[in-house]
Amino acid sequence: MRPKSPRLAVRAIIVEEDRLLVVNAWPDGQSPLMCAPGGGVEVGSSLPANLIREVYEETGLEIEVGDVCLVNEFHDPGSSFHQVDVYFRCVVVPGSARPDTWTDSEAIVTQRRWLTKAQLQQTPHKPDSLGAVAFDSGAITYDPLEPLVR
Repeated sequence: MRPKSPRLAVRAIIVEEDRLLVVNAWPDGQSPLMCAPGGGVEVGSSLPANLIREVYEETGLEIEVGDVCLVNEFHDPGSSFHQVDVYFRCVVVPGSARPDTWTDSEAIVTQRRWLTKAQLQQTPHKPDSLGAVAFDSGAITYDPLEPLVR
């Protein structure tokens, strides 16, 4: 039997005033792990269009999608979960609404935070290279298969 194909997801690297936007995407806060906003790709929609939709659903922010900056693979050694995330550099649309509070329409994201590089280093997050990609400019990065740990 052929194994299930990896899930494809898109994520946004949004840095403003030397702070990175991260979210907790574990239903009911099951884990303290933070990640960049984004989510699964829907068939028939481009990667940037999917990302615009996902970021709005999770944060209420309207974004402009820029260049790809990271490709990362996650897997759960205890299950068949395998996900490939494509990260894009993004900016919040100038003049767009910035709600102080927001409820994720799918009730997955339990919090959103803007973290400095130092704060991110003290916060459980994935992927491991998130800080380097967000705060250190450079070429597109590839993170090989990395275990997803809650």
